Amino acid sequence: MGNCLSSTQSAVNPNVISKNRKALPIDASFKLPAPLPSWPPGEGFGNGVIDLGDGLQVCQVSSFNKVWATHEGGPDNLGASFFEPSQFPQGFSMLGSYSQPNNTLFYGWVLAGRDDSGSALKQPIDYTLVWSSEALRIKQDGVGYIWLPSPPDGYKAVGHVVTNSPQKPPLGKTRCVRSDLTDECEIDSWIWGPGKESDPNGFNVYSLLPRNRGTRAMGVCVGTFVAQNTLTAPVSLACVKNVVSNLSCMPNRNQIQTIFQAYSPWIYFHPDEQFLPSSVNWYFKNGAFLYKKGDESRPVPIESDGSNLPQGGAEDDMYWLDLPVDEGEKDRVKKGNLQESQVYLHIKPMLGATFTDVAVWVFYPFNGPSRAKVEFINIPLGKIGEHVGDWEHVTLRISNFNGELRGVYFSEHSGGAWVKPSELEFQDGNKAVTYSSLHGHAMYAKPGLVLQGRGGIGIRNDTAKSKKFMDTGTNSLVVAAEYLGTAINEPPWLDYSRKWGPKITYDISEEIKKVDKLLPGKLKSAFDKFIRSLPNEVLREEGPTGPKMKRNWAGDEV
Repeated sequence: MGNCLSSTQSAVNPNVISKNRKALPIDASFKLPAPLPSWPPGEGFGNGVIDLGDGLQVCQVSSFNKVWATHEGGPDNLGASFFEPSQFPQGFSMLGSYSQPNNTLFYGWVLAGRDDSGSALKQPIDYTLVWSSEALRIKQDGVGYIWLPSPPDGYKAVGHVVTNSPQKPPLGKTRCVRSDLTDECEIDSWIWGPGKESDPNGFNVYSLLPRNRGTRAMGVCVGTFVAQNTLTAPVSLACVKNVVSNLSCMPNRNQIQTIFQAYSPWIYFHPDEQFLPSSVNWYFKNGAFLYKKGDESRPVPIESDGSNLPQGGAEDDMYWLDLPVDEGEKDRVKKGNLQESQVYLHIKPMLGATFTDVAVWVFYPFNGPSRAKVEFINIPLGKIGEHVGDWEHVTLRISNFNGELRGVYFSEHSGGAWVKPSELEFQDGNKAVTYSSLHGHAMYAKPGLVLQGRGGIGIRNDTAKSKKFMDTGTNSLVVAAEYLGTAINEPPWLDYSRKWGPKITYDISEEIKKVDKLLPGKLKSAFDKFIRSLPNEVLREEGPTGPKMKRNWAGDEV
């Protein structure tokens, strides 16, 4: 089967840009800096069409005609644009329209469907007008109408249809999907609303994602949007579903290697960073110890592959890892070893195996102390933020239809954020640039300061480009790809479920007193209140659990 992603970049017709308005980001299409590589031979990855079972075939369409646009409201108050897919491959039908905010470059897609059984897809029997911009006094290109297809019994709508006239769309314009081939979805990010911010009680447009997401969840994102008059109403659309749990479109080992060589991120460390990554093997070989509760006086050296670590079970404070006992060795190992560093890859199916997530895990022997910004004053926080062992990650989301990078997730302490490719910095082709924050190692897409707090008071996350960096493509190891069965040998340390550092409780009041001495009186109480609002993992020294124990191991990134 041929690739049914259109290579055309039309998407937006420059002739529709009004002469009296400034061009918006969406008026230009985003394209990855380098061409996609040729994928090694395999079963279904990169073939353009995915079989979801029971006669439903889908492909990604990225060629569109603009139907209507507004130039106010939505993110940055720049409006949004609404499109319908064009240039369908033979036998494929539209499942819904596409929309995105005007504040980002155009980089859209929706699924189109083909019915190989005669019952997987059916035309709607009618349309209901959800909303029209007729009465809206904003800058817009004509008038827009958003319609909800009325599905036949036993079928569900998975996308709206947008028109620029009050006439109902033709019944043959789109298709509804048989109910057993669908799954529940939920709103994702805000696309547009008449106001500058999403009003839960007003009209808004949101992107959609399957409600259940994870390595075993089979809901498939259609790429369409939902238009609603209130957030409290149930979502009026469904997503489609990989009903046969078909994983043949996932990449094989050779394809994984090519994917990572094409997209392996660069990680830049702050010029003042003292605590750099290392490989897990280097950490173990250089004097890390395994401790057991009740037998703390007899720590055990760890085998280089972690084969003598306790396996399985759950975190119960019975075991933990720690740095070498000798102070000189401890200080040396704390600093890591960039030349001996290695990243660890977890390859997993997402969104019904229509995407491959490549989680890129980085290990640091030590997480340094935090610094705070209290209005105009920067202050060190003593022990606050320190802990032995630190695991951070970025995740690449790759389309299984054609192997294109569709998003990068940056882990930031206990949370993180997805960033679209159009908002990334690239280096050496299609490799995303990542910035690791000073001492805390949170991952960001752009350099600068991110303040973890509010009102001018918070923990500093400083990032900058320096001569300290890691090209993750030079030393990586696939540690898990469960869908490949026994093809990947998981290292023993991956199944170690306890902490990678000791739990040390200290007097937080004493630490605050040390900082208070540096602050003017009026700022002391505001700072104290902020510090006490921080989560426990920041306020005490405690090592993290390993990658396999994180909720995103089998789930989606939050």
